[in-house]
Amino acid sequence: MRACLPLLALSLATLSPAVLAQNDAQQPAKATFAGGCFWCVEQAYDEIDGVLSTTSGYTGGEQDNPTYQQVSSGDTQHIESVRVEYDPDKVDYATLLEAFWHNIDPFAENRQFCDAGAQYRSAIFYHNERQKRLAGETRAELEQRFDREIATQIIPAERFWDAEEYHQNYYEKNPIRYRFYKAGCGRTDRLEEIWGEQAGLPGK
Repeated sequence: MRACLPLLALSLATLSPAVLAQNDAQQPAKATFAGGCFWCVEQAYDEIDGVLSTTSGYTGGEQDNPTYQQVSSGDTQHIESVRVEYDPDKVDYATLLEAFWHNIDPFAENRQFCDAGAQYRSAIFYHNERQKRLAGETRAELEQRFDREIATQIIPAERFWDAEEYHQNYYEKNPIRYRFYKAGCGRTDRLEEIWGEQAGLPGK
């Protein structure tokens, strides 16, 4: 039987009440996450009530209008990412963070699951100071709970370039190929190894 790492219960009680009291000013609000293959990250967020849309794309680099071939080569400094638009009256940014952590391997450096290279590293791109602070506090809590360093970067949001149309909602357009890729990449197994029953939550 596979031994699981300790489960993490992300407790909002540890966060500053002043931080939690703040509301996202924009309607809809935006969040950006990088967790390896953007097909899988997009699916996780699409399943959360209050998420209005998800877009696969590239951010973090300097090249304009990057293509998938250019980004996947690792030469652009861009990261495969997902932009999430959400209704803050229905879902809080803290919930989106919880979904992020439980859908990645937070210990992997310059890779996620079977996808290797800096273009697949995990990152949280914050759009305001509240997002930055919440991301930092949850990462610190993870490091304390697991007693090891978290590789996930926390970076200011930069210009986001939409990926090619065939990448958008890939899991819906190509369900068989998507399931084959996700299983073959070992994503589900690794998430369960780290998070146990919390793997994939709250977007399963």
